[in-house]
Amino acid sequence: SDWKERLITILITPMISCSARLPVYSLLIVFIIPANLQYFGFINARGVAFLGIYIFSTLAALFAAFVLNKLIRNKGKSQLMLELPNYRMPIAKNVAFNVWEKVKSFIKEAGKVIFIISIVLWFMTSHGPSERRENALEAYRKEMKSNPPTEQSHVNESSILLENSYAGILGQYLEPVIKPLGFDWKIGIALITSFAAREVFVGTLATIYSAQDDGDNPEKLSQMLNSQINPNTGEKVFNVATSASLIMFYMFALQCLSTVAVVKKETNGWKWPTIQLISYTILAYLISLLTYQLLA
Repeated sequence: SDWKERLITILITPMISCSARLPVYSLLIVFIIPANLQYFGFINARGVAFLGIYIFSTLAALFAAFVLNKLIRNKGKSQLMLELPNYRMPIAKNVAFNVWEKVKSFIKEAGKVIFIISIVLWFMTSHGPSERRENALEAYRKEMKSNPPTEQSHVNESSILLENSYAGILGQYLEPVIKPLGFDWKIGIALITSFAAREVFVGTLATIYSAQDDGDNPEKLSQMLNSQINPNTGEKVFNVATSASLIMFYMFALQCLSTVAVVKKETNGWKWPTIQLISYTILAYLISLLTYQLLA
């Protein structure tokens, strides 16, 4: 009931890792920690990394609450009364029902968003200004005639078409801003679309990189991303530094349209959701930048 405590809760809640971030963390941890790495012979290192992410985000939220408690002034005192329920052993039927409800809710709510965005992305990656794409292809073919491609070449006609598609053009406008974080224009597109829902990030990468693939050798997404090479540097796109930077960005960035809508509803205006969105984005950018610069 206390305004100050309610506002602090609203402001720090997005720092707590939610289920929507799990697909992002699951995908990116693969590029940081080897699959066979274990502690004491039986504790999986990737599981420890997951736990570390949750602990770190929780501590960050508590620290943010401590700072906000000092900054936001309120003369009133509040009390909390909480009635604890009776704890019993879980019933298998109830657990199964709850799991089914969560899965069904995800498919109905997030699934619709992912499906629609995937269709839009498919169109944006498959189409573009005709003249620009034709000129780019013609220039590429002339270059290939004078300088035949080698085995180390990571550019083909599919990547040229993708680069000059509507999605590619949009991503290239964004790339100068996110390049210091270790992100290329393809990751930039995924950052934009994931504002609808964080888990859309994975589907977006799958759509973009599938559009670049010739389709002769279908792979799992993690394998496909692991084979992506930056044509400018010759290094892997999803290396340790970039993957860690992405994890830190998603840990703090307010990449969630529904959260913004709920905060607007709870605070009866756009003031606090705007402050929250801007401050979280700046915080995520700075922490991601620091992470990449330290690990690169």
